[in-house]
Amino acid sequence: MKSEPTEYSIDHLERDGVSSWFGVRNYQARNYMRDSMKVGDRVLFYHSNCKIPGIAGFAEVASLPHDDITQFIFSDKHFDPRSTPEKPTWQCVDVRFIGKLASVISLSELRSTPRLASMKILQKGNRLSITPVTDDEYEIIQSLI
Repeated sequence: MKSEPTEYSIDHLERDGVSSWFGVRNYQARNYMRDSMKVGDRVLFYHSNCKIPGIAGFAEVASLPHDDITQFIFSDKHFDPRSTPEKPTWQCVDVRFIGKLASVISLSELRSTPRLASMKILQKGNRLSITPVTDDEYEIIQSLI
């Protein structure tokens, strides 16, 4: 799960303990949360659009999918005028802080790890904020710590 650290960082999640992963406005990313994520699933918390993009920490899925309330709040930047409480468009899950890395596993380090070559986040043109990670990829990343 990617987030810009100026918006919401691993430090914010550490402070909050648990947070809704709100504001996702891409159908494919929403579908990953809605259809694929289960309570207890492991999460790689990735900082994007920053000086050193990469994996900054670990979290876990802490809830079943639920309506992203920001879609209904007119003053919120994630407001969606097409969504109504009766027919919501956007869903999210809650995530729970697990741990913060002493240093980020950088995008360049991920790219230079041959066994991660097929990882979705590393594919050219991928800009999704949420992508699945296989168990093997997760274990390889754990070995980079």
